[in-house]
Amino acid sequence: MTVGILRLDIFIPQANSLKFKRMVLHSLKARLRNNFNVAVAQIDSQDKWQKSRLAIVGVEKSRNNLNSTLSNVVNFIETIDSIHLIDYEMEMI
Repeated sequence: MTVGILRLDIFIPQANSLKFKRMVLHSLKARLRNNFNVAVAQIDSQDKWQKSRLAIVGVEKSRNNLNSTLSNVVNFIETIDSIHLIDYEMEMI
């Protein structure tokens, strides 16, 4: 069994309030959960309007499948126009 952790630093340029940022993140987290069957949590920058850090965790039997899933999450994030991916790091345990 392999556990994968993906940390994403994202920028939401249209966010002009914490309320708008929470709305965007809520929608994003729901889409990631539904599309990729992963757990998602905001782990940093809760008080910043346009920046956020998310942790995405997945569990798979195969390391290759998990790597593919987390890579697909990154690709999915990059296709969303309202969110800019600043940086990410992936770790397998």
